[in-house]
Amino acid sequence: MSERTIALVTGANKGIGYEIAAGLGALGWSIGVGARDDQRRKAAVERLRAAGVDAFGVPLDVTDDASATAAARLIDEQAGRLDVLVNNAAITGGMPQEPTRVDPATIRTVVETNVIGVIRVTNAMMPLLRRSASPRIVNMSSSVGSLTRQSGTAAEQTTGPVAVAYAPSKTFLNAVTLQYARELSGTNILINAGCPGYVATDLNGFRGVRTPEQGAAIAIKLATLPDDGPTGTFFEDAGVVPW
Repeated sequence: MSERTIALVTGANKGIGYEIAAGLGALGWSIGVGARDDQRRKAAVERLRAAGVDAFGVPLDVTDDASATAAARLIDEQAGRLDVLVNNAAITGGMPQEPTRVDPATIRTVVETNVIGVIRVTNAMMPLLRRSASPRIVNMSSSVGSLTRQSGTAAEQTTGPVAVAYAPSKTFLNAVTLQYARELSGTNILINAGCPGYVATDLNGFRGVRTPEQGAAIAIKLATLPDDGPTGTFFEDAGVVPW
């Protein structure tokens, strides 16, 4: 069993996910690069290794039960445990998403990745996390999922355009995070949600104002919380995000 801290980052082949992997890898951790695209995953692993990161590829489609099970088996064989899980993989479902015009299939597709995918992967990895001395789970959410901000007077400025699939999927993810925190209360597993801010990635057509490295900072902070750190909380760089 490796003495290094072992982390898995989903959707780690590009953007924020890649920078989370790079940032955690710079701490001397062993990083599982979770991604469904074989070529992109291999390229990301090679790039990380060239930068001195102990990285290994983890084929993972978060929408597929068998893929999540196989990923857990691979990490078990590779390291024998998992210390940190960062659920980063997500999709927008495409825009526009006005509630009166949206195809319900779009909502199903987004929730399958952004919410059910997180549950699927988390549960597959849970036996490995329970073997860790200080397990951490980080769910990459977004302030667009904040009902407080969505209902505020400046909702357009603080939460972006109306998006009936993507924004509620993050609200759903926040609620799921709380349910895990309640169940895991009293254990050594800390689980929190983090907002990376408006980052320029292909998720938003690179219209964001922050870099992927800046967006990764909150995940790295939550992944490295001390044993007496918070759980069941929603954070951004500036502090706690209102539900």
